[in-house]
Amino acid sequence: MITSELPLIQDSVESGQDTVSLSMSMSELDDIGDGKTKKKRGRPGRPPAPNKKPRKSPSEKGPMGVQRGRKANGMSQQNGEGDPVTLFEVVKQGKSAMQSVVDDWIESYKQDRDLALLDLINFFIQCSGCKGTVRIEMFRNMQNAEIIRKMTEEFDEDSGDYPLTISGPLWKKFRYNFCEFICVLIRQCQYSIIYDEYMMDTVISLLTGLSDSQVRAFRHTSTLAAMKLMTALVNVALNLSINQDNTQRQYEAERNKMAGKRANEKLELLLQRRKELQENQDEIENMMNSIFKGIFVHRYRDAIAEIRAICIEEIGVWMKMYSDAFLNDSYLKYVGWTLHDRQGEVRLKCLKALQNLYTNRELFPKLELFTNRFKDRIVSMTLDKEYDVAVEAIRLVTLILQGSEDALSNEDCENVYHLVYSAHRPVAVAAGEFLHRKLFSRHDPQAEEALAKRRGRSSPNGNLIRMLVLFFLESELHEHAAYLVDSLWESSQELLKDWECMTELLLEEPVQGEDVLLERQESALIELTVCTIRQAAEAHPPVGRGTGKRVLTAKERKMQIDDKNKLTEHFIMALPMLLSKYQTDAEKIANLLQIPQYFDLDVYSAGRMEKHLEALLKQIKFVVEKHTDTEVLEACSKTYSILCSEEYTIMNRVDIAHSQLIDELADRFNHSVEELLQAGEEADDDDIYNVLSTLKRLTAFHNAHDLTRWDLFGNCYRLLRTGIEQGSMPEQIAVQALQCSHYSILWQLVKITEGAPSKDDLLALRRVVKSFLAVCQQCLSNVNTPVKEQAFMLLCDLLMIFSHQLTTGSREGLQPLVFNPDSTLQNELLNFILDHVFIDQDDENQSMEGDEEDEANKIEALHKRRNLLAAFSKLIIYDIVDMPAAADIFKHYMKYYNDYGDIIKETLSKTRQTDKILCAKTLILSLQQLFNELILDQGPNLDRTSSHVSGIKELARRFALTFGLDQIKTREAVATLHKDGIEFAFKYQNPKGPEYPPPNLAFLEVLCEFSSKLLRQDKKTVHSYLEKFMTEQMMERREDIWLPLISYRNSLLTGGDEDRMSITSGSSSSKAASVRSKKGRPPLHKKRIEVMGCFVCGVVVLQRRVWRALG
Repeated sequence: MITSELPLIQDSVESGQDTVSLSMSMSELDDIGDGKTKKKRGRPGRPPAPNKKPRKSPSEKGPMGVQRGRKANGMSQQNGEGDPVTLFEVVKQGKSAMQSVVDDWIESYKQDRDLALLDLINFFIQCSGCKGTVRIEMFRNMQNAEIIRKMTEEFDEDSGDYPLTISGPLWKKFRYNFCEFICVLIRQCQYSIIYDEYMMDTVISLLTGLSDSQVRAFRHTSTLAAMKLMTALVNVALNLSINQDNTQRQYEAERNKMAGKRANEKLELLLQRRKELQENQDEIENMMNSIFKGIFVHRYRDAIAEIRAICIEEIGVWMKMYSDAFLNDSYLKYVGWTLHDRQGEVRLKCLKALQNLYTNRELFPKLELFTNRFKDRIVSMTLDKEYDVAVEAIRLVTLILQGSEDALSNEDCENVYHLVYSAHRPVAVAAGEFLHRKLFSRHDPQAEEALAKRRGRSSPNGNLIRMLVLFFLESELHEHAAYLVDSLWESSQELLKDWECMTELLLEEPVQGEDVLLERQESALIELTVCTIRQAAEAHPPVGRGTGKRVLTAKERKMQIDDKNKLTEHFIMALPMLLSKYQTDAEKIANLLQIPQYFDLDVYSAGRMEKHLEALLKQIKFVVEKHTDTEVLEACSKTYSILCSEEYTIMNRVDIAHSQLIDELADRFNHSVEELLQAGEEADDDDIYNVLSTLKRLTAFHNAHDLTRWDLFGNCYRLLRTGIEQGSMPEQIAVQALQCSHYSILWQLVKITEGAPSKDDLLALRRVVKSFLAVCQQCLSNVNTPVKEQAFMLLCDLLMIFSHQLTTGSREGLQPLVFNPDSTLQNELLNFILDHVFIDQDDENQSMEGDEEDEANKIEALHKRRNLLAAFSKLIIYDIVDMPAAADIFKHYMKYYNDYGDIIKETLSKTRQTDKILCAKTLILSLQQLFNELILDQGPNLDRTSSHVSGIKELARRFALTFGLDQIKTREAVATLHKDGIEFAFKYQNPKGPEYPPPNLAFLEVLCEFSSKLLRQDKKTVHSYLEKFMTEQMMERREDIWLPLISYRNSLLTGGDEDRMSITSGSSSSKAASVRSKKGRPPLHKKRIEVMGCFVCGVVVLQRRVWRALG
C-alpha cells in the first residue's frame, strides 16, 4: 500500500553521521524484491583455488601491468614517461576508450583478481578525493569498516572540494567518464565475472560501507557509483528476462511439435538454458536487492541534496527501463515522498523522472494508484517558488492530462489556467501548452473542416476562437491580453494567426448554428487580434516578460517577415471594413487603429492597393470628426504619423489628406474661438463645445505632428489670457489650451535646434516662452484643480527644457532661451507641492475602502500626486530650484514613506552627489523645521517621550543611514551638519535667565543620531565647538531638563580617544583618560605604523577642512 504522506524526517544523532533518518516499517522494506536471498552480501573470504597459477610479477603481466607499473603491495608508481599510472588517472584524462580500459582491467582480473580488485577499490577511494591508498595487506587482512576508517583518517579535509564537486570542463568530463566506466564494466562482465560470487560481492560491500561514511565525499561518490552500478544491473536483468521469455517460447514451440518431429536433445538444451538464465536472474536480483536496501533506502533521504537527487534520478531510470520489475507502488512511493523535498533540485529530479514514465501511455495503468495519491501534490507544485520546478510540474500535469482526461478535476485545471498570466515566461508558456491541450486542440479536424465548409466559413477554427474569447473574459484579467497571447504563441500559433477567421467572426453575420458575438465579446476579440498581430510583427514577448529583445535566428527572422506580409495583405483590405462597422465605438476603434503600425507599408505600392489606402484614410478622417475621446484621437494621430513616413512612396498621398484635415480643423477652431470670445459671458454650451471639441482634436495631432504653420499658439494664448482676466474660462478648454500651447513651443524649439536660427528667431521664441510661463504661473492660483495641476506640470517641464542644460553640447548660441526661476516662482511651486501632494486622504474616501471603483480612483489620484512630486524633484536635482527648498520635501520622508518614499530617497541621493555639504545643510534644515513646528504646537516644554519627538528622531536616524559606511567621503558634510545643529540649539537664550536651558536645546537629542557618522578625531573637534556655546553652569547641570545636552556630549565622547570620559571631569580628566587608553594599547608593528602614518597625513588635511567648516 502506498501512502501520500511525507515520512518523518529526523536527524541521525546516534550514529553522528551527516545523514537524515526516515522512519519506515520493516514491511515497507520487505515488499521490495521477491525475497530470494541466496547468500549474504559482503566481501567473502578468499575461496580455495587449487588450480590457480602463481602470481606474475608486474613485468610479466598483460597490458594493465605495463600501463600502471604496479608494485607488489598494490601501490602504483610512475613509469617515468608521464603516462597515467592509476585507473583513476586513466578515467580522469579519458584519452583511452572506456571499452579498452575495462578490457584491460578484466584481463588483469583473470590473472590476479585480488590485485585487480585492489586497483578498483583504490579507484573508488581516489575518485572521492582521498589521498590515501589501500595496500594489499589491508585488503587481505582488514574488514571494509576498518579500511574505510583508515582512509577517513588519511582524508585531506582542508578543502571541501572533491572530484564530483570541482567545477571546470575536466572534472565535468571526469564525472561522465566515471559513470561510463561503471556501466561498461558491468556490461563487459555480465556473462561470467559478475556471477563469480567475489567481484560483485566485494564492490557492493565496499560501496555500501562508503555510502554510510560521515565523510561527504565518500558518501557522494559511492552513492553515485552504486546507483550507476544498479542501473547497469537493471539492464542486465532486463536482458536476462528477455532471453528467458525467448527461451520459454522456443521450448513451448518445440514441445508442441508432433512426437516424430520433436527433438528431445534440443528440449533438454532449452531446459538447461532456461535454468541457467533463471539462476543468473536470481543472482542479479540478489545483487540489486543488496544495493537497494543497503544504499538507496538510506541515501535517498541523505542530508545532502545532490545525493538525494542522484537516487531519485536513477530510480526513475530503473522504472522506465524495467517497468515490469520496478514500476510498482513499492518503488514509486519513494518518488512520491520526495516530491515534498525541501530542495528544488531534488523536486526537479522527481518531476523529470515521472515525466519519463507518463510519456509512455502503456504505463498509465501501473501509475493509476500513484496518480490518485500524489496528484494534489503535483498540481500544487505548479506554484512552486522555484520557477524551474514549477515549469516541470506544469509539463507533468500536461502529460497526465494527455494520458487520461478524467485524471484531473476542473479545480485542478483551473489552478494551472491562471498561470498563463505569469510574469515568468517559461511558466506561462508551459501553462499555455496545458491550456492548448485542454481547450484549444481539435479532436476531429476533418469533421470540423467539413462543418466549417457547410456553414460557409473558410476556417474551421471559429469555435476555438470563440472559446479563447470566453476564456479571456472569464479570467477577469482583461488588461493582460498580450500575456495570454504570448503564453499560447508556441503551442497555438496556427489558431492565433488565423486572422481570416477572426475577421469573419467580426464582420459577417452568424450562420445557422452559431451564436451572435456579444458587444463585450467583440471588444475582447479585437483586443486579442491586435495582440496576435503585435506578437507576429515584433517577434518578442510583451513588456514585463523576458530580459529584453533577443537576436532572432535566420529561421525566426524569415517567419517574422512572412507573418508581417501575411497580416499586411489581409488587414489592408479588412481594416477599413472593420473601422466602418465599429466607427461609433471608441474602445474598439482605438484598438483597431493600432494595427497599421505593424504593416509593411511597401505592400500598398507593390500590390497596387492604393484604393484600400484611400478607404483607410477616409475612415480615419471620419473617426476624427466623430470622436473627441483622447485615446481615439491619439491613435488617429499616430496612424497618420506612421503612414507619413518619408521612406514610403505613399507619404505624399497621406500628407495631403492629413493637411486637408488639419486645415479644416484649424479654420473651424479659429472661427469658434472668435465666436466664443465675442459672446463673452453670454456664450452658450454650443459655443463652448465647438471650441473644446476642435481644440481636443488639434491638441492630439499637435503631439505627433508639427502644426506651427497653423499658428495655434495665438488663439490658445488668447483663451488663457481671457480666462485669467475674466475668470470664467471652462476648465477643459483651459487644460487643452495649456497643452496645445506647450506642444507649439516645443515644436518651435525643435526647428531652432535643428537649423541655424537668427537672433530674431531666438528673441521671438523667448518672448513666447516668457509669456506662456507667466500665464502658467498665474494659473497656479486657478480655482480648478485640473487647471492648476496642468499648469504646474508644464511649468516644471519648460523650466527643465529651458534651463542652463539647454546650452550644453556646443549649443552656446541658445543662451538667450535659458530661463532661471526667480524666488517668487520657486516658492509658488513649493507651496503647490505642499498643498496638493502632502495631503491626507479624505474621511469620505477612507469610509469607502470596499468600493472597487473608489479604490481605483485612489490609486489614480496617488499616481498623479507622485508625478507632481517627481516633476518638482527633478528641478531640485538639476539645480534649477535652490536645494534648500528640498527641506520641505525631506521632512515628509517618514510620514509619507509608503506613497513617496522612493522618490524622496532618490532625490536625496542625487542632491548629495551634486553637493554633499549643501545636502547636509538641507537635511538638518528639514529637521529644524519639524522641530520648530513642534515647538509652535506644544510650546517650549516638550515631552521628549512623545510620538512626535520620537518621529523626528527616527527621521534623523534614517537620514544618518543615507550617509553610508564611508566616513571619509562624508566627513566634511557630517561636520557641517553638526555645526548647524549646535548653532540652532543655542540660537536663542531662555528669557528666564542663563540658568535655564535654551528653548531649542532639546534639538541636541535629535542631533545625537548623527554622532555615529563622525570619525573619532572629528568627535573631539565637534565637542570642542560645542563647548564654545556652553557656560560653566551648563557643564555642571544634571537635571532632566538638561538631558539632551548630556546625551549629545556622551555621544561625542563615546568611541573617541576619551572612551571613558566623565561628563563632569572637564579637560584635565580627559587628558588623563587619553593617557590611560594609550598605555593600554598593544605595540604596533613597524610596517603598520608606517601605513597608519600615511593615512594620518591624509586625515590631517581633511581635519583642517572640518575645522574650517566649524568656523
